[in-house]
Order: sequence, then structure tokens, then C-alpha cells
Amino acid sequence: MELLRDAFPTITTVAALVNPAQATHKMAFAQTESAAQSLGLKIVRRVEAQNVQALRALHPEVYSGADAVIVLPGGVFYNFRRDIIALINEVRLPAIYPERDYADDGGLMAYGANVADNFRRAADYVDRILKGAKPGDLPIQEPVKFDFVINLKTARELGLTIPPSILARADEVIE
Repeated sequence: MELLRDAFPTITTVAALVNPAQATHKMAFAQTESAAQSLGLKIVRRVEAQNVQALRALHPEVYSGADAVIVLPGGVFYNFRRDIIALINEVRLPAIYPERDYADDGGLMAYGANVADNFRRAADYVDRILKGAKPGDLPIQEPVKFDFVINLKTARELGLTIPPSILARADEVIE
């Protein structure tokens, strides 16, 4: 949320795309709403979609009243990210997505855990379990490496300008 606000300081209202069928959605939305409030932003639209049919039934009007969009993580969203990106880009709003693949596929900005790093770290757990460690005795690990990716091609297509200070913070800029 902070990256979205820093990139577009004039935004005041945000729409959040959430999946109410996902077990972690309540916690993720509460954290997103809290982050928005701490930055002086208001979530004016909670756009819900729990499956591909609901995603494909969304129309651009669901984002009316919002200056920007945040997409919360979720398997359904990831699998149909191109549909989500197309709809958000159609309404020409700045958006931030939860994984770098969204930016690779035409989303404006993405910030999230580095998936490859998570898999490497998971392999260490598999190795330890295969060597006799009890899974319940292994500590829970959270992601430690995150990617911030900006798609400048999308920014140009949407008529948006990304400040140099934000570009400098990016791990990767897609031209």
C-alpha cells in the first residue's frame, strides 16, 4: 500500500480485490485496510471474487470511485491474473499486485515474496525431513526476500508517470 501511495501521492481512495473463499482473506483484508488508514487512504470498494466465473463477471464499474487498486494474493487470482490485469488496465487505474508475475504479464507494479527463494528454502525443509527431522519440530519460516517490479510499458500505456524515487527502489523495471 505504501509503494502505491508513494508512486501516486494524489490517490485518496483504493479498491481492493479479495477472495472471500480464501481462508486468509479476512486477515489479509484487515491488514490492507489498516495499512491504508495509516497512510490516509480509504478503501472505498471491496471487490469480491471467489472463482473464475465471479472474476469474469466483473465489469469496469466495480472500480468506480477508486483512485487505485490493490489485488490481494490468492490462487484463483494468480491463475487468472491476465483477466484481472486486463480489467484494471481497462479502467486505467494504477494498481499493485502481490507477485512479480503480474508485472511480467502487464500489471503496473508488483510487490511480494520471491517465489523461487521460497522454493529453495522449502527444499531445505524437505531435506531435513528426509533425514529424520520431525516436521512439527521445524520452525515456521516466513519469506525473507521480496521483489518490487515496475512495468514502465504499462505505465506509458495508462498515461501514468512513475517518480524516479520509486523507480530507484524497484528490484526490476520492465521497459
